[in-house]
Amino acid sequence: MISQELLKEIIIENENFILHEVGEIISRHNILLPKKLNKVKVFYGPRRCGKTFFLYDIFRRNNKNALYIDFEDERLHGIELKELDKIKDCFFELKPSLIRKRPIVFLFDEIQNINGWEKFARRLVEREGIDLYVAGSSSQINPAHLHSALRGREWSIMLYPFSFLEFLAIKNISLENAFYGRQKSLIRRHLREYIKYGGFPEVTLAQSGFVKTKLLDEYLYAMFFKDLVEQFKIKNIILLETLKEALFSSYSKEFSLNSFLKHYRGKFPFSKTKLFQYYKHFLASMLIFEVRLFSRSTYRQMRNPPKIYLIDTGLAYRSRQEDYGRVLENIVFLELKRSGYDIFYYKDKNECDFIIKRVGFSPFAVQVTWEITDENREREYNGIIQASQFLKQKKGIIITANQDYEVKKEGINISVISLPRWLKQ
Repeated sequence: MISQELLKEIIIENENFILHEVGEIISRHNILLPKKLNKVKVFYGPRRCGKTFFLYDIFRRNNKNALYIDFEDERLHGIELKELDKIKDCFFELKPSLIRKRPIVFLFDEIQNINGWEKFARRLVEREGIDLYVAGSSSQINPAHLHSALRGREWSIMLYPFSFLEFLAIKNISLENAFYGRQKSLIRRHLREYIKYGGFPEVTLAQSGFVKTKLLDEYLYAMFFKDLVEQFKIKNIILLETLKEALFSSYSKEFSLNSFLKHYRGKFPFSKTKLFQYYKHFLASMLIFEVRLFSRSTYRQMRNPPKIYLIDTGLAYRSRQEDYGRVLENIVFLELKRSGYDIFYYKDKNECDFIIKRVGFSPFAVQVTWEITDENREREYNGIIQASQFLKQKKGIIITANQDYEVKKEGINISVISLPRWLKQ
């Protein structure tokens, strides 16, 4: 049983900590927070992507009428669903002038630690008019795993590590005048840093390569054991570790579970069922994403292997081998994902990295390569041409690190565009 005195102490401590001890908070781009929406706002995403600081940012902007609770606070260990109303009562006892005022903002971090929290959240929003934001473990509060009591009554928002635009903002660099002289060279240098270490907030803010690498090692270890081994009660660690290495070295490439099965069968014990189950666990943990073949045939879509992309390119640093093209493709994928596109790949005689779709717009072909050279020009052009023709489109784009020009081939207008210019559009 948690005492009211302790709850009040925690509420006041959290307020003072967020307002006076937390340093500068980096505002996130392209995250829509709907106003006057009578739903529970649910933030999910991978570990260490900035969910807690996003709640801090909301608290600061509503500090006169906001409550923040972290349910991983050890003083709240063992708190039960029936005690959650005490938190609300303590807040209003501390701030009685707010009892009849709205909006009131409640922010609950690591809410999945409370069994049955969904019904409490629904009541706060629908009956008491509380503007409620919750965040927690990606494997437990993402839309696919929310309790039925909340489905249709929540507004789910996935948070990612920093995008390249957010990364530049932290470095106080704007894309204005980004395509000329010193500013252009500076952005290219930062792109290489972003490619190497990715966009996890703590990694981005670290001052040395040694610390960045150590943090990434720690993240990967925590994600592997806490988000996979412990969460899904994994028994075959050898299979999980081998699958992880295979997936993380296959980013921006097709990955076949059947090929994995053939290659490793007999080297250590595992079943096909267990392999496919573990693969689904990787998807559920949001360490990886899959992109399926663009086809009007569902059978053909599922029969062909997916392409694999990582939640952050920093997690691939051991296996990258300076393959900047693949990393750039992963960066573009994440940007498209953040922007809400449905993403596929195209493959016939030629290949195109992405076909993107969004409600109200026609499908569009996007190719990615580090740079157009004499050696790859025909392959990259043919991929975007064939995909655009298949879509009956007259134009397509090829995203590069540093090239910008237009060309017309076989009736297709091809825009070769640098990543910074594409992000600025």
